[in-house]
Amino acid sequence: MTDLTKTTLSFHPLEPLRFPLVNRLYKAHYPAGKAKKDEVIWIGESTTEIVSAVRFQQFEDHQLMTGMLVVPAFRQQGISQALLKACQVQLISKHCFCFAFSHLENLYAQAGFQVISEDALPVSLAGRIQRYRSAGKSLIPMRYSPN
Repeated sequence: MTDLTKTTLSFHPLEPLRFPLVNRLYKAHYPAGKAKKDEVIWIGESTTEIVSAVRFQQFEDHQLMTGMLVVPAFRQQGISQALLKACQVQLISKHCFCFAFSHLENLYAQAGFQVISEDALPVSLAGRIQRYRSAGKSLIPMRYSPN
């Protein structure tokens, strides 16, 4: 495991020229995730590598946070919380939803997301979570609700 006391991370939106680097990161650590150019992407990086990423798919009046990834060697060190805190400006820019894997519900709850019913999802997201669940994924709909 990498020692974060020797590594300073910075968190910021991805610069468009670096888009291929994020897709390489997803391919290596989260093959089901693939960044798209119309998404807003936030990253956490050390001086030598990208260690975390999260994507925001944009809709007319809301957004879906998806593809949260922390490189395995950097997990269990609070990086996902730091990334979510850093991208707060994005989280509050439009109503923000996520589909949390059930084992990660507490992680997102600590960052300000609350469990909601499927009925509370925008129509554009309700069908999507049903498709993911029918494919066997155990997902919980959540909405960002800052205190």
